[in-house]
Amino acid sequence: MRKSIATVSLSGPLSEKLTAIATAGFDGVEIFENDLLSTSLSPEDVRLRCADLGLSIDLYQPFRDFEAVPAELLARNLRRAERKFDVMERLGADLLLVCSSVDPESLDDDALAAEQLRQLADRAQRRGIRIAYEALAWGRHVDTYDHAWRIVEQADHPALGTCLDSFHILSRADDPGGIADIPGEKIFFLQLADAPLMAMDVLQWSRHYRCFPGQGGLDVAGVVAAAVKAGYRGPLSLEVFNDVFRQAGAASTAVDALRSLLLLEESAGLAAPPAAAAPSGFAFAELTAADTEPLRGVLGALGFSRAGRHTSKPVELWQQGEARILVNTGAGGHRGGPALAAIGLETPDPAQAARRAEALLAPVVPRRRGPKDTPLDAVAAPDATQLFFCRTGRPDHPSWTDDFTGLPPTPAEPAGGVSRIDHIALTQPWHQFDEASLFYRSVLGLQADESLDLADPYGLFRSRAVAGPDGGVRIALNVAPAPGEENVRFQHIALATDDIVATARLLRERGAGLLPIPDNYYDDLDARHDIEPHLLRTLRESGILYDRDETGEFFHCYTPTIGRVFFELVQRTGGYRGYGAQNAGVRLAAQHAYQHGV
Repeated sequence: MRKSIATVSLSGPLSEKLTAIATAGFDGVEIFENDLLSTSLSPEDVRLRCADLGLSIDLYQPFRDFEAVPAELLARNLRRAERKFDVMERLGADLLLVCSSVDPESLDDDALAAEQLRQLADRAQRRGIRIAYEALAWGRHVDTYDHAWRIVEQADHPALGTCLDSFHILSRADDPGGIADIPGEKIFFLQLADAPLMAMDVLQWSRHYRCFPGQGGLDVAGVVAAAVKAGYRGPLSLEVFNDVFRQAGAASTAVDALRSLLLLEESAGLAAPPAAAAPSGFAFAELTAADTEPLRGVLGALGFSRAGRHTSKPVELWQQGEARILVNTGAGGHRGGPALAAIGLETPDPAQAARRAEALLAPVVPRRRGPKDTPLDAVAAPDATQLFFCRTGRPDHPSWTDDFTGLPPTPAEPAGGVSRIDHIALTQPWHQFDEASLFYRSVLGLQADESLDLADPYGLFRSRAVAGPDGGVRIALNVAPAPGEENVRFQHIALATDDIVATARLLRERGAGLLPIPDNYYDDLDARHDIEPHLLRTLRESGILYDRDETGEFFHCYTPTIGRVFFELVQRTGGYRGYGAQNAGVRLAAQHAYQHGV
């Protein structure tokens, strides 16, 4: 189906919005009136600009507070409408969105509303224009889509139809099943938006917290499926009011928007992009570092040993069990020290994963390859982290490990008990948190947990985990409370161990140390949980944090930060699938105190 977006969904001046919309790959655009009023471009200029970009103008909106009013007000409203029709003719737009009235002077009279909308449609038809009547969820008398349809049906005019808006339908918990009763040709337009589930005034919810389909908790796919089943054949169009999107770059937001529509089409059964090849585990995590000595020291203390060096790049492979860390000195490193640059994902079909990623607009990462280097497909996540699709050490597929030659063994030391990478935490730019969540769900086929607000010494920060169905891949997406370099939170790699106490002891014996945790935490832990005294004493002495749920227990501890990276050791028992979220505030405060010598 054709894809459109309202200009209000993006930030910036109208000319920049149109360029971003076209570049992302949309077919059409809704011109929001305020965007036209605030541009120096004439309506004719906008029309030509859209034509040059290959965009159709699918809707002009909104026209407010028209129907079911006293006669003297109707005359003014009709005059106002004629002026809008003048603008639309100059724009080359032939569909006007009319929202249900919130005017205190409007009357609760469906027959009057139908008669006045018929008059409006009659005037519009003479100008080659149609009217799409939409129920606002906060409309004074008409606030449901079925009520709006009854009025349109009563008016019975060929130039009058209805506009369905998923947010207005789902925010009121209305059943979209009734859409099947509307003839498809009378559904003139379909506007789509998701939103997180929130208990608040619906108008404020709508104006500030809408998001793209797949980023919230509403069944937008159900509305689309019902409209298409009814016979709707117009565009799928996004209309999203979101404070964060209006401050983010228009180009990246437009790509995220189109990706959401592609995923929505798949969810609604309207299109079939290449199927997801969900990753089953982590092949590696790659760290860039200009000065590798501190990083090598910590890896050695954790029980890792150098297992190879890349044949054509300045990259070392450090390994322990199935946990592999690449140390790259050729990328220059982050100015703040070692940083996480790439993640290798064990993928059952790397080529299939790459095809899906490209179909869902993930940018392909150009790679410098030596003549004998193993071919690897990689795409960039929204925060620029590179994601490689791998099959490690399998006879039926080239393995990236073949590019590494052996190194002389390092001095023998006991292993650290690490078996694999449990999860990776990535800090997102504050304005890309929802985009990242949708990216990992759509491109990689991961499942998203509920978004959490976690305590931080300087406020709250958001966190949302995405994971594979078997938990082999877990990625925690975090965002700091506010924009700015001072609020950037560090990335970390969580390493799984079957005996965290022994691993923590080895780490201390090798002089690496762990992040100190305040005694107050353990006093509270003793009050909250019935923990055996010896275990509690061990946790306190080792700096190990603790959590549990109805399925199992979670033990975890942290190394101090090196540059922008730190390591977490984790031990899971039973069916525990979380991340110890309730301990996040303690960890963040301890990190801040450690770094600032408090």
